[in-house]
Amino acid sequence: MSMTDIHSTAVIGAEAKIGKDVSIGPYCVVGPSVQLDDSVTLKAHVVVDGHTIIGSGTTIYHFASIGSAPQDLKYKGEPSQLIIGKNNTIREHVTMHPGTAGGGLRTVIGNNCLFMVGAHVAHDCQIGDHVVMANNATLGGHVRVGDRAIIGGLAAVHQFIRIGAFAVIGGTSGVESDVIPFGRVKGDRAYLAGLNLIGLERGGFSKDQIKTMQKAVNQLFGENGTLEERVQELEKDFETDANIGQIIEFVRGRNRFGLCQPQRAVA
Repeated sequence: MSMTDIHSTAVIGAEAKIGKDVSIGPYCVVGPSVQLDDSVTLKAHVVVDGHTIIGSGTTIYHFASIGSAPQDLKYKGEPSQLIIGKNNTIREHVTMHPGTAGGGLRTVIGNNCLFMVGAHVAHDCQIGDHVVMANNATLGGHVRVGDRAIIGGLAAVHQFIRIGAFAVIGGTSGVESDVIPFGRVKGDRAYLAGLNLIGLERGGFSKDQIKTMQKAVNQLFGENGTLEERVQELEKDFETDANIGQIIEFVRGRNRFGLCQPQRAVA
C-alpha cells in the first residue's frame, strides 16, 4: 500500500502538497508553497522553500537548500518558481534558487540529472536532461545548459552563458563565453579544446558522425572570413546533417559574450 513516511522531527507547511510514497527524513523543513510529487525522498536536514515543485523519484540529500530566495539585489519577493523534474539526484549542500522578474520568474531543472556535493544553480537557470554538475560547480544567473552536458568540479559559469548539449566543462574552469554543443572546454579561463569525444562515444554517436563534427568545428573556428561567413559555409556544406545544424543554430543564437574559442598559437 502506498504510504508517505514523514519523520516526527520534520516541519511541513500546512498547505504543502505531498504525493504518494514520499519520504521526509529527520529535521527537514518543507515550506507551505512546496509540491513534492510521488516517490520524492528528502534524506535529513533538507530545506525546501518557496514556490518549488520537485518531480517524482527525485532524491535530495542532507543539508541541501532548495527554493530559498535568489541572491539577486533586484529580487523584491515576487512569487517566482523553482521547477525540478523527475528522477534527479541532489547531493549534500546543493543550493538551487527560484527565478526573478528579469528572467521569467522560473528556474527549471530537467530530468535524470546529478548535482554533486555543493553544486549551485542560481536564479533563472534552465537546465536540460541528464546533466551532471560535479562537486562545487557553480552556475550564475540565467545560465542555460543543454541535455547531457557535464560541468566539472569547482567550475564556474558566468551569468547568461549557454552550455550546449553534450558539452563538457573541465574542472576549475571559469566559463565566460558560450560553449558550443558537443564541445570540450578547459583552462583557468576556459578555451575550446575540441570535442567531447568520450561523451559522444558514450552517447552512441558513430565514428563517422564524430569525424564530421570535427571537420565542421575546425571549419567554424578557422581563420578564413568572418564568423558569419563561416556559418553560411557550414550551412551549405552540411545542410542535411542534424548535428551540425544544432551547432549552427546555437552559434546564430549567440549573445554579447560570444563563443568560447580555441587557443591560438602565439607568434
